[in-house]
This record gives sequence, C-alpha cells and structure tokens, in this order.
Amino acid sequence: MQTKKALPILFLVMFLVMLGFGIIIPVLPFFAQSFGASSLQLGFLMAVYSVMQFIFAPVWGGVSDRIGRKPVMLIGILGLALSFFAFAFAGQLWELFAIRIVAGILSSANMPTVTAYVADITLPEERGKGMGMIGAAVGLGFVFGPAIGGIASKGGYSMPFLIAGISSAVTFLFVLFVLKESLPPEKRKQSGVKESRWKAFSGNLATLYIMNFVVSVSMAGLETTFAYYGADKAGLDTLHLGYIFMIMGFAGALVQGGLIGRLIKKFGEGAVIQMGLVISAVGFGLILLTDSFWTAALYLSIFGIGNGFMRPSVTALISKRTTAGQGNASGLLSSFDSLGRIVGPPVGGALYAIGTGFPYVSGIILSAVALVLYYVFAGRDKSKATA
Repeated sequence: MQTKKALPILFLVMFLVMLGFGIIIPVLPFFAQSFGASSLQLGFLMAVYSVMQFIFAPVWGGVSDRIGRKPVMLIGILGLALSFFAFAFAGQLWELFAIRIVAGILSSANMPTVTAYVADITLPEERGKGMGMIGAAVGLGFVFGPAIGGIASKGGYSMPFLIAGISSAVTFLFVLFVLKESLPPEKRKQSGVKESRWKAFSGNLATLYIMNFVVSVSMAGLETTFAYYGADKAGLDTLHLGYIFMIMGFAGALVQGGLIGRLIKKFGEGAVIQMGLVISAVGFGLILLTDSFWTAALYLSIFGIGNGFMRPSVTALISKRTTAGQGNASGLLSSFDSLGRIVGPPVGGALYAIGTGFPYVSGIILSAVALVLYYVFAGRDKSKATA
C-alpha cells in the first residue's frame, strides 16, 4: 500500500483545488453584477455549475475506472485552471454562462476521482480515515479561499480569478509530476464493456445515495439563508459572517482530519453516520436561538461538526459495498451532492420567505428523514459496520 505517501499528496491536491474554488466565491456575484446580471440571472449562473456536476460526475467516475485516476484528475484540474483564467478575461454575461458550464463539466472529474483514488490505496479498516483527510482538505480550502478572494478583490474583480487560475495550474503540475497512478491496468474495467452510470444506484445502496441527497438539501438551504438570518437575529455583517463560516469550517476540518478515522475504526461507519445526523439536527435547533456573534459561531460549529461526521462515513461505507467500481460509485455520490445543491437553495429561500426560522426547522426534519433512511439501509445490511 502506498497510503502513507499518497494521502498527504492527495490532501494537498484537494486543498489547493478547493482553495482556488473558494477564492472566487465572494467575488462571483459582484463580478456577474458588473456585467448587468439580475438576481435571477445570478441564481441561474450559480445553479448551472451544479447541474453540470450532477450530470457529469458519474461519467468521469466511470471513465476513471477504465483509464485510471490520474488522467481524469488532470482533466478536472486543467478545466478549473482554464475556466478561472477565462473568467478573468471575460467581456460579456453570456461568456460567464458558457465558461461556468464548461467548468462544471470538466471540474466534476475532481471529487469522484480523488475519493476513488483513496478507496484504491486504503485497506477497508483505514478508509474512513482517508476519506476524512480529503474532507478536511476540502473544508480548509473553503476556510482560506474566500478570505484570500476578498482581499484580492481590492485589486479588481479579475484579480481573484487570476490567483485561482495560478493556484489550479500549480496543482495541475504537482499532480502531473508527483502523484502516481493508483489503479493498475489489470484492475481497470475493459473499455469495450459499457455499463450504465447508474449501476451504482442499485439494491440497498440506493438508500444511502438518497440519504446523502437529503443531507445535501438541508446543508444548501442553510448556506443560502443564514446570511439573512444572522443579520436579522444578531445584526451580523459580511465581515462577521465570514469569520463565523471560517470557524465552522475549522471545526468540521478538525473533526474530519483528526477524529473521524478513529471513531470509524472503533464504532464503524454506521454509528458515526447516526452521530453526525443527531448532532446536525441539534445544530439546526440551536441556530433558532442565535442572538449574537458568539452564539452563531458556536451553533454553526456544532452543525459543522455533525456534517463533518457524515460525508467521510457515507463515502467509506459505499466504497466498501459497491460492486460498480470505485469511480462510478464516487461519481454518483458527488452527483447526488450536486443535486442537493440544486434543490436546496430555492427550497431554503422559499421557506425563509414564509418564516425566517423555517429553513432550520426543515433542517431538523430532513435530518430525521435521513436517519430513518439510514435505519432502512442498516435493517437490510447485515455487516458489523452498520450494527
């Protein structure tokens, strides 16, 4: 096993990828508005990326099962780099949409391929730890990226995109020259054998994919509405909101990077998934009590810890059960994540319009639904991991 050498490299790769992605988050809305985009057009610009990820993540995952992880990873990172540079030099609104579509298609290769790579190089009992490290890298990228983007935007809206493009280009070169292939030719699927990209969505595992979608919807609803909620309940401005999400990101990253592997090894993925769902539900409930910066930071961090328990555990469990190929399974999981991020924002916004606390009450309900779905899965699964 090349785990000890490869996991730190993968951690750095995903951190750099998500750093570049995070850099543009605070800038993209204002950049689009500078081209005359309405709020509706901005919504479509944000959503079209997730739509492309939903469609193409399983495709790339399946391709990586046939040709190897490294080439597909390089395609995804190169797609990100080119899209960031193209944004920096865009001149019209339609160009932003075109770039965003292409970026969604190509960059959807990243997450499923990296998680499949982890599954290739880890023993089953160490898989949760590996997935947790990747989750921590993603979380830290989102912690530092927006802060860098906000500072860089003082040099103009194009500057953060140039920095993100350079970061992605460096990552591409790093993967090209340092990372070794994890899937040897003898373990790859034959290119002539055509399988449905939905093969992984079969049997009892389908319940886990649906559960992940439900969790993703609740998370996206929170991300969409909390800025308004925090301003209304605690008078939080954009600076303080940035600090709060940074604290939340650190809490989730610490859990995934340092704790999740040991918990899964001791109790199994199933117990950790249940803990994550219960803690997330408690976090949603506490958010309703927000009345200051510190309560907002504490309650969101509790939610972030619960959410941090979820993804690595679900990914590890699916990787152990799937018979459709690690890339196919990881791609489909990313696809359901993206679908949740398509559905969650409009649902969260509509609920917030009805009542400011409704998105978080619905979060409690969705966490309960996800827990029931897990019990449905566990009731049909006879292994120790779900006991």
